[in-house]
Amino acid sequence: MFVPRPMMVLPVGIILLFLGQASVDAEVFTALCDMEYLVHMEKDLVDSLDRYIQQEEDKLNRIKTFQSRIREVSQMAMEEPTRHLHHPVNAYLLVKRFTRDWPLLEAWIQEDTAEDFLYNMTKVKESFPSDEDYIGAGKALVRLQDTYDLSTQNIAKGKMGEIATATRPDTGFTKSPELLAEDCFELGRLAYVDQDYYHCALWMEESLARLQPDPMSDLTRDTILDYLAYASYQVWLGELGTQNNIERAYQATKELLKINPEHTRAVNNMKFFEKEMEKSQNLVTPQKEEVEDTTVRGEYKRDLARDYLPEREIYELLCQADQPEMFNITPSRGKHLKCRYFTNNNHPRLLLAPQRLEQVFDKPKMWIFHNILTDPEMEVIKKIAQPRLRRATIQNSITGELEHASYRISKSAWLQGWEHKVIRRVNQRVEDVTGLTMETAEELQVVNYGMGGHYEPHFDFARKEEKSAFDPSEGNRIATMLFYMSDVEAGGATVFPQVGARLIPEKGAGAFWYNLFRSGEGDMLTRHAACPVLVGSKWVSNKWIHERGQEFRRKCGLSPED
Repeated sequence: MFVPRPMMVLPVGIILLFLGQASVDAEVFTALCDMEYLVHMEKDLVDSLDRYIQQEEDKLNRIKTFQSRIREVSQMAMEEPTRHLHHPVNAYLLVKRFTRDWPLLEAWIQEDTAEDFLYNMTKVKESFPSDEDYIGAGKALVRLQDTYDLSTQNIAKGKMGEIATATRPDTGFTKSPELLAEDCFELGRLAYVDQDYYHCALWMEESLARLQPDPMSDLTRDTILDYLAYASYQVWLGELGTQNNIERAYQATKELLKINPEHTRAVNNMKFFEKEMEKSQNLVTPQKEEVEDTTVRGEYKRDLARDYLPEREIYELLCQADQPEMFNITPSRGKHLKCRYFTNNNHPRLLLAPQRLEQVFDKPKMWIFHNILTDPEMEVIKKIAQPRLRRATIQNSITGELEHASYRISKSAWLQGWEHKVIRRVNQRVEDVTGLTMETAEELQVVNYGMGGHYEPHFDFARKEEKSAFDPSEGNRIATMLFYMSDVEAGGATVFPQVGARLIPEKGAGAFWYNLFRSGEGDMLTRHAACPVLVGSKWVSNKWIHERGQEFRRKCGLSPED
């Protein structure tokens, strides 16, 4: 039997959000630095709204004063209307009220105190986030929920940032208000529209638990139950569906019918659910009322088999800092991981300013140059880049075209050496510490990550089977220098799922590794990812160094010491 989908009812919150939005590129949520203007814009709108409310309250107070005065005179006149009008002052005042006072009241009521507020709204509305931004922001929360194994209850309670105390005890974390039932419902409905019934069920459960009487909201218990029943049923149909899911669909439908006995779809679904439950032997049937507690949440399992990313589980464990034991470095390997001051064979500039170099992994070799960038340098780079940030793209391996992708959420800008002495200085510093020429290196790429900003596992080098893999005159990307230009309160690590390496963003540090073997073949162990930013803003910049021009400079080795 086919169970019809619930009616797609939009609560007032969503309707108001969508009204009057201009057609804007869905790029606001992809970089936190580009969302900061929304905070200032909202503050201005709230100030304007305060003025409007004050004007409305002043107007209402005038009307109330008028009403009180007129009621007193009217009650006096109604005791003996004829006798009241015998007094000439009373007759005069009655005529005055109808020719002066009541028309004045009409003018007060028609007075448009909203003009200033509406003008401000119109002026800034073109800068509002788009519908696609709203959808992207909702998906970002769901992505964080999965990657960091967060419960809907903790997210709704504003406890997401508490993971920061585990990953970075030295930092505090940003707090957030609790989500309302309407907020949870909207997240569930976004998942429903995306046919993501697992997350739909989770968020409808949370919405149901948080629902409180609210005259300002159109959201009703039966609407949530309708979605919850259908989502639970769909989860039951999946590979990891359990008897609990069909029972939850049944329970939600039963409660829905208590609220609305005439709900035709729910009546039909009840019969279907009962038959499905009766088919299972040795399981509780719907006739046993004692088990049908609608306050108990359903149990839902996430189906990783549907994921396109083969290393999803390892990737998420690394992001969470729960490194599997199989990736622990043995003592014999660990003894080679040292920190020292580095001059690159007594390079003149490095003799004057040695770099603090730490080898953090051995297979593949990875190094961290601590404090390779100064705070003033990073501020200059960010200041130049921010106005030019555009949503990051990936190259389609089949078509060779650049396109946006859900697995890379950030904004980037490219800075050339001639633009500022700081950029030239950074380029020179990369050449000094690596011994690799910058003549065939790419421009300095600056990236700011947005809500749940991430870049799922990928290679920096191009594979030969990819269309337009690389320019033959420059060759493939031999090495990567990744600068961290901010600390991150929680999340945002760079992880290497093939080997279990994990680099924590450290402001001013630069991570360096080689992408290619001496043969020119790509090192598959360098497949890496930028974990979603859980709390905070992540700024990075990077230099991708190409192989042409390096033949006689990198000698035989693959490390910056050679």
